[in-house]
Amino acid sequence: MSFSVTTKNELARIISTKRCCNISELAAIIRMSGTIQLMGFEKLNLKISTENPAIARKIFKLLKLCFNIHTEIMVKKNRNLKKNNSYILLITSDMGAKDVLKEVGILDDSKNFVINNKIPDYIFNDNNCKKAYIRGAFLGGGSISDPEKTYHIEFVTNNEEFSVSLKELINSLSFNSKIVVRKNNYVIYLKESEQISDLLNIIGAHKALLHLENVKIVKEMRNNVNRIVNCETANLSKTVNAAIRQIKNIEYIKNTVGLDALPRNLKEIAHLRIEYEDLSLKELGEMLNPPIGKSGVNHRLRKIEKIAEDLKKGRVGSYDKKRV
Repeated sequence: MSFSVTTKNELARIISTKRCCNISELAAIIRMSGTIQLMGFEKLNLKISTENPAIARKIFKLLKLCFNIHTEIMVKKNRNLKKNNSYILLITSDMGAKDVLKEVGILDDSKNFVINNKIPDYIFNDNNCKKAYIRGAFLGGGSISDPEKTYHIEFVTNNEEFSVSLKELINSLSFNSKIVVRKNNYVIYLKESEQISDLLNIIGAHKALLHLENVKIVKEMRNNVNRIVNCETANLSKTVNAAIRQIKNIEYIKNTVGLDALPRNLKEIAHLRIEYEDLSLKELGEMLNPPIGKSGVNHRLRKIEKIAEDLKKGRVGSYDKKRV
């Protein structure tokens, strides 16, 4: 079961104690997944479809609570095995489909069969109704990506005016949702993990929120470990390369003028470097008598490197025992 379906199943169990919030949620579900069927003179039916049985049961309960409508849930089996069954709820004209559409703000109350594509103002005036409407919009036409892969939540609509209204509703709760056109649809989306967490919280998907936060923590820990490992690997490579270069310089001096041509302090560190190739500069310094720090060892090795460079440039004669 996908993360999106799990989240919807959690939200489908939420039933508000306030009629206005239930009306708001039902209004969004109808707007996102409802179809109006004209049945003749001033008659129409309302059909609501979903592929999620939990959402179908919730719509059934909301219709009963808000309008005392008892409808049936019909199951349409899809011939394509890859698709889920469809669950259809039909509110006929005799059941009061027109009254339902007017109360949820989809039909203009003052005109017959005029569709209102904006979210009703009363929803904007109440934060609880806002949250309920967003929850219904997610149940009716939303989806959320698996946080293991990416952070993305979206609401797919087929009307530009309504998509703008839904975006404004979401953003009125301090979000920064945007709209993108995908084929013939208008998609309102959020991509920032913090905003997605906040949205899940306000619509009541607390289990989904906890899962997302756990994934974020694991991802952050994994990224931190990778950064540390990469940093340590880079430092180790740098140390190994420096040691190889130092040993080559010492071997070059040994094969040309000999290590005895070096001053005592340089000759001492040169012998240690060759004998203990895998030790760090700090460890080499601790083996000297008296011990010296990492910077002191590095200073001496740099002097040896300078001598080797001079020898390679042909200034061999300038390095007798007294000068070196």
